[in-house]
Amino acid sequence: MTAHLYWDEVWRTDSGRADWSRPHPWVMEEATRLRALGAKDVLDLGCGIGRHALFFAEEGFLSSGIDRAPAAIEAAATESAARSLQVNLDVGDFTELPYADASFDYVLAFNVVYHGDETSLRRTLAEVRRVLRPGGVYQCTMLSKRNGEYGKGDEVSPNTFCQSDATDDKVHPHLYVDATDLLRLHEGFQLLSAVDAEHAKPGSFHWHCVFETPGARAEGANHTHFAQRAGTQ
Repeated sequence: MTAHLYWDEVWRTDSGRADWSRPHPWVMEEATRLRALGAKDVLDLGCGIGRHALFFAEEGFLSSGIDRAPAAIEAAATESAARSLQVNLDVGDFTELPYADASFDYVLAFNVVYHGDETSLRRTLAEVRRVLRPGGVYQCTMLSKRNGEYGKGDEVSPNTFCQSDATDDKVHPHLYVDATDLLRLHEGFQLLSAVDAEHAKPGSFHWHCVFETPGARAEGANHTHFAQRAGTQ
């Protein structure tokens, strides 16, 4: 996973940060469901400049964020201090998360874990499963094979492409999946929902997915009934 090298430069500019300052509505909607489920501890994996990590802190969650780009964490920390928010922020590798087992009720990975190949994704997902509590929620986006960039450039690994002439992060590996791949790669998770949605640009299809880790609530966990669905109390 090397795309952070590109994004570290982006996050150092005002113009680069401008498009990534607002939380995505889909994440905001999930926060409402998480609150109904009793979630407390949340992790924004690949938090960038902190738009979601800060949003969760504002909403009263115990929020953490991690990114491989130092400039992202610097910007997130500056904004967190300016807004008097408590957010635990770390620079770190997603395949070796610096958190204890069963630390979080929820992990978000928005537009991040597909920056690599299947091997790096599996290692990251193993870490996500490790740090989630039983019945915890994993919300993520994955690049769809319906995306207009699928198949462009060199296939450096199965379904993984690099575009050597690109002027953005696509010079680094990007993994694309269909529904079958999605289920195959997320072994150990239970799929709650998946929508192949177009983002802001025409043809920019991404999977919007919500998964759950199996098992009942762990003794001492902060969440109250993650084994149940919202509205069933």
